[in-house]
Amino acid sequence: MSEHPIVAAALSTAVPSLALDEVRALVGRLYGIDGSVKSLVGERDQNCCIETADGTRYVLKISNPSEPVAVVDFQIAALEHMARVSPDLPVPRVVRTLGGRTRDSVALGDGVETSVRMLTYLDGVQIKETPRTAGQRRAMGTVLAELNLALRDFSHPSATHDLLWNVSAAHRLTAKLDCILDAPRRALAELFMTRFNEHVLPRLGSVRAQVIHNDYHLYNVLVAPDDHERIVGIIDFGDMLHAPLVGEVATAAAFHMTGSADPFEGAAQFIGAYHATLPLTEIEQEIVADLMATRHLITVLISEWRAARYPENRAYIMRHNPASWEALAQMADLSRDAVRDRLLTEVRKGKINEKHH
Repeated sequence: MSEHPIVAAALSTAVPSLALDEVRALVGRLYGIDGSVKSLVGERDQNCCIETADGTRYVLKISNPSEPVAVVDFQIAALEHMARVSPDLPVPRVVRTLGGRTRDSVALGDGVETSVRMLTYLDGVQIKETPRTAGQRRAMGTVLAELNLALRDFSHPSATHDLLWNVSAAHRLTAKLDCILDAPRRALAELFMTRFNEHVLPRLGSVRAQVIHNDYHLYNVLVAPDDHERIVGIIDFGDMLHAPLVGEVATAAAFHMTGSADPFEGAAQFIGAYHATLPLTEIEQEIVADLMATRHLITVLISEWRAARYPENRAYIMRHNPASWEALAQMADLSRDAVRDRLLTEVRKGKINEKHH
């Protein structure tokens, strides 16, 4: 089955590439802000850091032209909702234009119009640059639960938009199994696609769904430079959507399988802390490990497919790929029940270190 046309377009349209002096002029015109401009990495959008003479920094986002404006509005509305209901959450704030708008539009070189918006810049160190600790993983679990609680009552007409990076819709990527040329690896991916279809898909109708961040990993969470267990920023809300809540937990937990001798220890600490703040239901506990495997599965499927199409961006596209193959191999050695039990050790003990901030 092929993916939704909008989904395909979002991953196959080139990233906007306005020249930095054009970006500077745009920021001056729309926001009345003058500052130096530096490029930031992005998968679909052009992101720039704007820094003014007094050191204040902002992030300007020029959307991929394939991104529907309604989806941009959804992301803006979610940030504004969190600012209202949970002002202490360390998420970016939307900066309004001189005309008081949350977004504007810009013409790219080829005459295509796309949307542009500005957010406050969050200072901090990406977690990927720091040593992993149990306290840090638990802090990440707690803060994600707080983020999900803040979004629990948020709704938007575009929240149900289609996205390849949605673990609960992994079955739509079945055709991409053919992109894996290595036979043992393809067999490994097929095993987990079968597990998803048999054990997860039939249960998704009976789990909670809400708007989720959907990309809460070591690149998108920032900690204080002097305290790597204190979270000071959550960034990149570009993969947000309305989807099963347990998929959020599983997606985030997947990134904690590296960094300790036992591949399940870090993920168990993360899930235990999340559960202490926002408890998972019985059925969510039953499938969270399957969905963690599914996140690794969709990572290898999407990255192998995209790297073949965009060789110039290969390094960025493939950055999570080796860890995901390793995680799938580690999970394939155990039964479903064994993986689930190891992932839920802290949930079942209820033993959470209270020092999470």
